[in-house]
Amino acid sequence: MLKINSNIKRIKRNRSKLKKRSFGRFRVTVFKSLKNISAQIIDDSMNKTVVSASSTEKDIKKDKKKKTDLSKVLGEILAKRAVQKKISKVYFDRGGYKYHGRIKALAEALRKNGLNF
Repeated sequence: MLKINSNIKRIKRNRSKLKKRSFGRFRVTVFKSLKNISAQIIDDSMNKTVVSASSTEKDIKKDKKKKTDLSKVLGEILAKRAVQKKISKVYFDRGGYKYHGRIKALAEALRKNGLNF
């Protein structure tokens, strides 16, 4: 029998709790690696990505910044793109990451620029 990794269990547990409470809203999903971070807004009813932003995009990549500052810039860009698509209410799916550091900076930038969660 395969043993499920504890990170995967945490991700599934967090996501299932969020989906139960936040039905009918879009989901902001975050992925981070050692150097980059990306976020996307997903419509779970259609299983499609509505808006996305990544630190590997040319506009963002050209400025040399610290990783936390990069997360703030990414949050501003994603929020502006979401407002253009008339998205204001979302729920924040942090995945298996702790709400700390780059994840927290991204979430605060999203809130500051018009997204409610």
